[in-house]
Amino acid sequence: MTIQLNPLGSLDLLSQYEVLVLKAHANSDLFRIFRNCCLAVLNVGSVTDSAAEIYEQFQDFEVNLVARERGIRIELINPPENAFVDGQIIRGIHEHLFAVLRDILFTHSLLEAVPAHLAESPAKRRTHQVFDLLRNAHILRPGTDPSVIVCWGGHSINSTEYDYTKKVGYELGLRGLDICTGCGPGAMKGPMKGATIGHNKQRIRHGRYLGLTEPGIIASEPPNPIVNELVILPDIEKRLEAFMRVAHGIIIFPGGAGTAEELLYLLGILMSDSNAEQILPVILTGPRESEHYFIELEQFLVATLGPEVLNRVQIIVDDPVKVAQLMKQGCADLRHYRKSVGDAYYFNWTLDIPEGFQQPFHASHDTMAALQIRQSLPKAELAANLRRAFSGIVCGNVKEEGIRAIREHGPFLLTGDADCMASMDRLLEFFVQQGRMKLPGSHYEPCYRIVSA
Repeated sequence: MTIQLNPLGSLDLLSQYEVLVLKAHANSDLFRIFRNCCLAVLNVGSVTDSAAEIYEQFQDFEVNLVARERGIRIELINPPENAFVDGQIIRGIHEHLFAVLRDILFTHSLLEAVPAHLAESPAKRRTHQVFDLLRNAHILRPGTDPSVIVCWGGHSINSTEYDYTKKVGYELGLRGLDICTGCGPGAMKGPMKGATIGHNKQRIRHGRYLGLTEPGIIASEPPNPIVNELVILPDIEKRLEAFMRVAHGIIIFPGGAGTAEELLYLLGILMSDSNAEQILPVILTGPRESEHYFIELEQFLVATLGPEVLNRVQIIVDDPVKVAQLMKQGCADLRHYRKSVGDAYYFNWTLDIPEGFQQPFHASHDTMAALQIRQSLPKAELAANLRRAFSGIVCGNVKEEGIRAIREHGPFLLTGDADCMASMDRLLEFFVQQGRMKLPGSHYEPCYRIVSA
């Protein structure tokens, strides 16, 4: 099958020069990333979370850019059949394909252009890149009250947990709150699905369902059908920063290594003295059946980062209404705070994100083995390194390059203080036992080995 698609969304109007710029990338590594992201979007609903398996299954898939006077078309060759209904591509997938084009190719120039006054400040540079990417995707909306609730949680959760995420999303939707997730299945889809009902009951016709992802993860967590605003950030660090900058509240459902990575990133930043005055409600929640999950997670956090880490989060078990009420109140408190300090509602400029949390971490056997995981480190540095360790495990579990590296060289080696590594090993083993490292029914072979130094 070969099909050509006209532009939808923010790329429905391009100049001739912009078309030439896009075509110029057609033979680059960047275009290979574009091809893989397009395949991920087309392969929504797949039953594997292995990027390598998806790319191997569709080796004959190709994508081309076709220039014309009125703009540009995307040409698909041998696309997955489940993206079509009676020979017509599903409109949401059609829109997502042009979001891929916008973010992977069109915004490439944003990452290369560095304003002179930011050249000596890598942290400010990266924050402005995140801002530019979100602005270019029309995600940032001045003049609107705080309403964006970021929901994190695992793609591999059981039916009870999934139903609970829908209940929370429903209560959020009834209160006019919008949902932002990592855009995939499981705990990323459930809140959006619940919120659609809440929004419909309140006759909210323009509910927002933001999906933030990155090229390495999109194949294993393709955008779910409810996402109506998709943004693909260049790497996991900019993705995490985008979550933090747009969030007016954060809810964390049960998950695995990826959820632990997100939580460590969040806590490492909020524990900084420079962010002591920040207003950002954070709630960990799940059904009664998942209560032990939060006990294990709390024990790990206290053992590694100290009991003060719990001052920035609240754990609520089996109470969707309370969660939504606190998020609604939190948005009001955040609005008052942002107004008092002169910060924007739509992008948190005053949040201080240290460079250690912004610096891209490329997981390999060398970089994983070199991580310092010691309680003698400053808490922010330890949190950053723990975040990197969990990020590497995610890479080894689901990302193409990580899976290939594990196949060739065996598990990643992680070393550190005996107490830190024992706590980490206990939490990871708990994730494995509960089936949180791979999709339900999949056999999990650990991509890591933990050793006390």
